[in-house]
Amino acid sequence: QVQLLESGGGLVQAGGSLRLSCAASGSIFSIQSMGWYRQAPGKQRELVAAIPSGGSTHYADSVKGRFTISRDNAKNTVSLQMNSLKPEDTAVYYCNAEIQEGRGLIPYDYWGQGTQVTVSS
Repeated sequence: QVQLLESGGGLVQAGGSLRLSCAASGSIFSIQSMGWYRQAPGKQRELVAAIPSGGSTHYADSVKGRFTISRDNAKNTVSLQMNSLKPEDTAVYYCNAEIQEGRGLIPYDYWGQGTQVTVSS
């Protein structure tokens, strides 16, 4: 059974920084894309940043230049460094990973439990 465990959320003032981390564990043969999504109250979940196994990153326009995604393939982890945080970044942040559990099996999307990020003005 695969699990994604997130850490690093919290409360920070506008302009501050936070670092989110997510570790995948369990029956893992390979991990394709890893990423972070967020969902603010009353809004749909949206992609914040993604990094495929090949390394080329993708960011939402709203976070470009402020957030940096990285992954450690040896440790099956993905991190999101968030700088210059704004109140509009307040949301529950979810880790996502496309994981293949065995050779020849179709990769499946897994989600973390979510971690709250609150940015005060």
